[in-house]
Amino acid sequence: MVDLAAGGWRAALLPEQGATFARLAHDGRDLLVPIPPGAPPIGPFHGAFLMAPWTNRLDAGRIEVAGRTWHMPVNRPSENTALHGLLRDLPWRVESHTPDRAILACGLDHPPFRVAARLDAALSAEGLKLAVSLTNTAAHATPLGIGWHPFFMRPPGTRLRFGARVVFGRDARNLPVAPRPSAGIEGGDPVLDGLDTHYAGWDGVAEITYPGSRPLVLRAEGAWRRNLQVFSPRDSGILAVEPVSHAPDAANRAAAAAHGAMHIVESQGTLGCSLMIHWQ
Repeated sequence: MVDLAAGGWRAALLPEQGATFARLAHDGRDLLVPIPPGAPPIGPFHGAFLMAPWTNRLDAGRIEVAGRTWHMPVNRPSENTALHGLLRDLPWRVESHTPDRAILACGLDHPPFRVAARLDAALSAEGLKLAVSLTNTAAHATPLGIGWHPFFMRPPGTRLRFGARVVFGRDARNLPVAPRPSAGIEGGDPVLDGLDTHYAGWDGVAEITYPGSRPLVLRAEGAWRRNLQVFSPRDSGILAVEPVSHAPDAANRAAAAAHGAMHIVESQGTLGCSLMIHWQ
């Protein structure tokens, strides 16, 4: 485990388990649902993990690269989808670690994807700055995507606000359908309960307001300043506000790609994004 601390902020990362965040807290208050010691980092609603080289779902694991159709491992058999990419399942190495900053790296060689991934997490008195990049080390251009899946605390009375231009419906397999105009979200429990919803044309800023607290702000840049997934199961006490670089199954659905296609990254090119988490 890699522990970070600065200005009242605390974070813990698990390099050996997909560079997952086991904890993010400020002044002793947990913002992410913490991962208990010894618990699996993926599965239960806790922590925060990285999604790459695609985010959310690929129908039947299908993706076309350089004129050839590939099938990624289907890890959600009930939906026949490949969910959340491959990098969350791999060990990462620690390239550098100071009391307030860690840089982690990972290589993926799973045809058609060959990428060098880098995660830079830094704490300061202002908050958490998270920067993630994927460099395409394959000999051909490849569609790539990056997302971050945090499970924030959602006590009763929590409110979420952000602006967007498009919202998707979802079918029985949680794949995107029927995009329509949207202003985003501004509301609390009745609005948030039961969401697993994708928004496009996100303005890059989201605010989570807890009862009696000033807003916690998520501010995205780069490839993350375009699409947002919100996951908030009923009676779960969690709120996943996920910055992502493309819409679910954008590799296979024209309507999804029209509102958030995967980035086609040339050989040796890099896809980058960042997120700042701070109090307003």
